[in-house]
Amino acid sequence: MSNLYQSYLNQILSTWQEHQRKGALKIMKKYGYPQEATVSRLIWYNNGLWKRTIVYRDAVQHNFPTTHPDFLKQTINYKTPLDKFDEIAKHDGSTYPDRTKGEVSAVCDKEEMNILSINLFHEIVIGKRTIEEAKNFHTETAANFISNKISSPHLERFLFSPQSNTADPDVSIF
Repeated sequence: MSNLYQSYLNQILSTWQEHQRKGALKIMKKYGYPQEATVSRLIWYNNGLWKRTIVYRDAVQHNFPTTHPDFLKQTINYKTPLDKFDEIAKHDGSTYPDRTKGEVSAVCDKEEMNILSINLFHEIVIGKRTIEEAKNFHTETAANFISNKISSPHLERFLFSPQSNTADPDVSIF
């Protein structure tokens, strides 16, 4: 990238709060410069495991499993069965499907937590875990990772095969 683009990114990040700025720099270190950059967000496409990664300037407080700012949104292709939408919402409000696009996104402050959230999302969808089991596992795994930096396969990679042809444009009624 040009020095001009790097200067532009530095100018953008200089206005961000420390937590979001550090999160953005961590993602840049891992995936390189974003393909899009505005004063309020940085966007990468097809980076690592992800279809899309967005780091937002403005965070939203999230209290599960502990209080933290949500500003790192990561998305994969995933076709969520319609009868699972309510269950998913009960597990974690920052992990959600988009039926029309055929995607699932997780928003947190750490990439590892997004991977964990999507793995648990999948386990709820396929019936491997109940909502309560997923919440308990999520809490225990996140606490171990944050306090002791103990890892788990649930934090490192997706434990299911990638999906394709996941969009559901619905049916026209006229």
